[in-house]
Amino acid sequence: MRGGSLGAVIGRGPSSDGSEDNNGIIKHNRKCRDVTFLVIFIAFWVAMIVNSSFGFNQGDPLRLTYGLDYKGNVCGDRHAHPNLHKSDIRYWLNPNQVYESGLKDSQFKLTDARSICLLDCPNPADDSLNWVCDYPEGEIKLSMSDWIERNYDYFEFLTPEMRNSSLQLQGPCYPVIFPSVNAYWSCQFIARASNISLRHWQQMGGVNINEDIVIDKSIHRLINSQSNVLKRYMADIGKSWPVLIVCGGLFPLFLSVIWLLMIRHLVSAMPWITVVLFNILIISVTMLCYLKAGWIGHDAVTPIIGEPDDPYIHVVGRELTHLRTVATIMTFIMVVSVLTSIAIVRRIIMATSVLKVAAKVIGEVQALIIFPVIPYTILAVFYMFWISAALHLFSSGRVLQNDCNTNCCAYELSTKCVNCDRCCGYSVHYTPHIGIAILFHLFGCFWATQFFIACSSAVVAGSVASYYWARGETSPDIPFLSVFSSMKRLIRYSLGSVALGSLIISFVESVRFMLESIRRRLKVSSITPDSSIQKAAHYSSRGCLKCVEWTIKSVNRRVNVIGDVILFLGKLCVSLSSAVFAFLMLDTHRYSSSYNKISSPLFPVLVCWGLGFIVATLFFKVVEMSIDTIILSYCQDSEEHQGTAQYAPPLLIETLSDQNETQRLTQ
Repeated sequence: MRGGSLGAVIGRGPSSDGSEDNNGIIKHNRKCRDVTFLVIFIAFWVAMIVNSSFGFNQGDPLRLTYGLDYKGNVCGDRHAHPNLHKSDIRYWLNPNQVYESGLKDSQFKLTDARSICLLDCPNPADDSLNWVCDYPEGEIKLSMSDWIERNYDYFEFLTPEMRNSSLQLQGPCYPVIFPSVNAYWSCQFIARASNISLRHWQQMGGVNINEDIVIDKSIHRLINSQSNVLKRYMADIGKSWPVLIVCGGLFPLFLSVIWLLMIRHLVSAMPWITVVLFNILIISVTMLCYLKAGWIGHDAVTPIIGEPDDPYIHVVGRELTHLRTVATIMTFIMVVSVLTSIAIVRRIIMATSVLKVAAKVIGEVQALIIFPVIPYTILAVFYMFWISAALHLFSSGRVLQNDCNTNCCAYELSTKCVNCDRCCGYSVHYTPHIGIAILFHLFGCFWATQFFIACSSAVVAGSVASYYWARGETSPDIPFLSVFSSMKRLIRYSLGSVALGSLIISFVESVRFMLESIRRRLKVSSITPDSSIQKAAHYSSRGCLKCVEWTIKSVNRRVNVIGDVILFLGKLCVSLSSAVFAFLMLDTHRYSSSYNKISSPLFPVLVCWGLGFIVATLFFKVVEMSIDTIILSYCQDSEEHQGTAQYAPPLLIETLSDQNETQRLTQ
């Protein structure tokens, strides 16, 4: 929805009591409206703070990236017992448990298999048998640093009872039979057992170890589960916070200001510059998607962290599939966008006249170029708080021990015996109220964004209207700094109305999104729903969606629609530039092969694109609302004075002196 309430606009003509003052300035008996919704908005912010406090109290963003060991500790947690600082890779000790969890009819789950946190993934020895032993405690008098330096092996210190238990795959030490590679901070087994290590194991009298491909697929399936992929996407946003600040905040701010200055000084060329730049950027983003999807070059995203010992090891994550889907969609969008830009050549010529009007207004009311920095700063602080709270909310589940009825016996160094009670693994459990809290948090972001954009639009509209009805001159009743005067009137009279309008937009768009999601799920499950309930849900959701779309289209109708395409393409140019630079920053070593490695550039790039679009919207509203307000004022002025505008500023009259120009703007 373009713009918002015109706010406290000063006009000319009869006053509210039927009289006109000496200066012709309307003196409305104004009062604050929609106070109830302003109170609701304030209460909503209080609820947002309480909701976020719950996330900060219960959440731990480390859970989004790293797995849990058999004690319920998050790998890499320096506050865990024992201290797991830098030991952030999860490794499953018992290969037979991993194999059993991958069987089709097995009740054993991989989350119940005994796992510990290591500094790196172990691999079989070339001429002997390597061991990985449990955390040192009890009779094993080793520190964690000594344990790591010994490559997690203290088999030589075991008593005969402990050695016999280890040969039964019950610990505390376990053989390294399969090579493994670090895939998203979990050791992915490669179902290619070392013959030398297996022979040493058998010679020592160890139990049979299964060598089927199932051992590979079991871990791969867990790593690529939908919940783990979503967690990694959220973690990517947290890890790439410098990219979000630069490409989602500072860079679009710079580009937006440059765009407004170019509108001011290069108004005739801006439509063409915008269209050409848009086509270049949309093609660049598509090619970068191709690059990360592996369709161009050799820089496809991979779940492997670091360089594997065997260069022929190849592991594929679900993130690659998602990127290829996005690349396909971007190809379609690119083709449609290029063809559309060719088809709107005639409209580009018409848009020049509209932009001239906005350029003249911006030139006269120069504070309009700087004003968007105020809502930009407020939104920047809000987004930093919101993203941090979102990461904590998404990780705010409770770490609880699983309820399993399977054989998971293991030797406990603390009790000096094999324990088969409460040996199940741990998982993060999410309750329904956490899902509700997350949805509330998402809706809060949408409402707050719409609110501040609407406030910005109202201030710009009030300032431009003041400029128009004063004939572009200074008036005692219209202060020189009309922007700040408009802000004052907004705060005094219109905040409640803005809160109401932004709430309606947020609610309608949220309902539309949910109905579209329901329709897509029903379409995927069955092209023609079978049951009467499914049919009713399917067709009712489609009907509601059409009604919502019709409502939005009706609300979005404006007197002046010329130039909308160019302004929208300008926003896309800023946001696509943010996406391109985000791609480039995320391709550095910091985010591709180290501690801060992201699983995929997809979510950080999308966030940077969204933030860039919002920043561009704040600044481009200056042009949009200037055009809308000046043309509406001109039309009303002409209507009240028998077709001849009496209060149009000289610069506007100069622009509209051509009859054809006037018809283009008012059609």
